[in-house]
Amino acid sequence: MSRVELLSVHNYRSDGRRPKELRDISLSLGTHGHADGSALVSHGLTNVLVTVHGPREAKSRANTLFDRAVLSVNVDIPVFSGGQGGKRGRSDKRVLEFTSAIRQTFEPIVQTQLYPRSQIDIFVQVLQQDGGLLQTSINACTLALIDAGIPLTDYVCAITCALHDSTPLLDITSLEESDLPNLTAAVLPKSGKITLLTLETRIHVDRFEEMFTLAEDAGKVVHGEMLRAVTTRTERLVRAMEKGGVQDHSRTGIERPSARRAEMDIDMDDV
Repeated sequence: MSRVELLSVHNYRSDGRRPKELRDISLSLGTHGHADGSALVSHGLTNVLVTVHGPREAKSRANTLFDRAVLSVNVDIPVFSGGQGGKRGRSDKRVLEFTSAIRQTFEPIVQTQLYPRSQIDIFVQVLQQDGGLLQTSINACTLALIDAGIPLTDYVCAITCALHDSTPLLDITSLEESDLPNLTAAVLPKSGKITLLTLETRIHVDRFEEMFTLAEDAGKVVHGEMLRAVTTRTERLVRAMEKGGVQDHSRTGIERPSARRAEMDIDMDDV
């Protein structure tokens, strides 16, 4: 498909969004009662479920670390989730790279030193994909770890940005992802640092700086959505405790009544 079809002459994308407009974001915490923490996150039509188990005793003595916990990441991309190539096994190269990217993103952020000789398991299940799979998975991992009560040094907020000629596009779909050079950035909003940056194809350095800055600002919008979801869940749990009732963990999932489309309207000359 040609690039002209991805962005109209009136500056609208194929799904009706403007270049700096994010897709609908839906965030749910505590969706699985049998896990220590869980989160279901949707960016548009891309849906990812993450469950966290642990900290718990390490399964293998050979892999035990005496000064910190081992962070284990497992990714499942079933055939019904869509995408290209059908089901990908755990030994698939793309899945291995995907798994490694998530693990390397969170190893510096999770305070594993608090749990020596233990293991924290993160299970990522892709339910549906339509672009931005890595960003959705990272955001779901952040919320699932928070739901499990595992201390993090900061939130990890990810976003994908592509380049259509000279116009950057935020939060891209699979159609845009397959045709345009793009990057995924994982931002730490409190410190302003970047814990992950991946590039798909080469991008000119001048355009890269513009895309990177835009991704940073979009990460702050995602952070605001995460804070709102965590705060709402906490308030519900507090109210349940005040009433003296025990609330089933599997029924405390928070999904905002209507997914809100967050919009980035940034004048790049002022950034």
